[in-house]
Amino acid sequence: MLKSNLSDQELIHNYLNGDNASFEVLVHRHKRKVYTSIVVMVKDNQLADDIFQDTFIKVIDKLHEKRYKEDGKFLGWVIRIAHNLVIDHFRKQKHFPMVRDTEDYNIFDRLDLIDDSPQDVMEIKQSEKQLQDLLEELPFEQKEVVILRLYCQMSFKDIAKSTNVSINTSLGRMRYALIHLRKLIEDRELNFFE
Repeated sequence: MLKSNLSDQELIHNYLNGDNASFEVLVHRHKRKVYTSIVVMVKDNQLADDIFQDTFIKVIDKLHEKRYKEDGKFLGWVIRIAHNLVIDHFRKQKHFPMVRDTEDYNIFDRLDLIDDSPQDVMEIKQSEKQLQDLLEELPFEQKEVVILRLYCQMSFKDIAKSTNVSINTSLGRMRYALIHLRKLIEDRELNFFE
């Protein structure tokens, strides 16, 4: 039987039993979708290449650590790893678009020139941590849309394209994610807006 006819689970099983060619089949089978999801987010081919490689290095590590659950969703799991690496990259780079002054817009009108107090900084970090914890409780499809929209600043059109769903589905997932987050915030009596 050709390796290309095997399921993802069979290929993973073979790879973990020493058959490296099975892993090559997995990479070849899913590389286009994984790479596309990365390049849509980072909009830079060289950076996408690096993150793509890091993604599969992490996949190898996690497979050997037995951290993949065989639920038939290997591609979604790999794309989730890639998205997390993209988010980590942007956080490390503090990647923000360049803004230039125009007649109608002056950057200094938007800047808060007063430094945050240590207490403000601590509260902001605590709120960010609480929000990350809440995001982890969302179903994957909802969490994915929130992360792509808020952290990666992708349009709903780009989110739909990278996740292989319609724009309406992306919008619906965001709506349900916000409803779910609102309920979690109320249930835990959290206050992000003091």
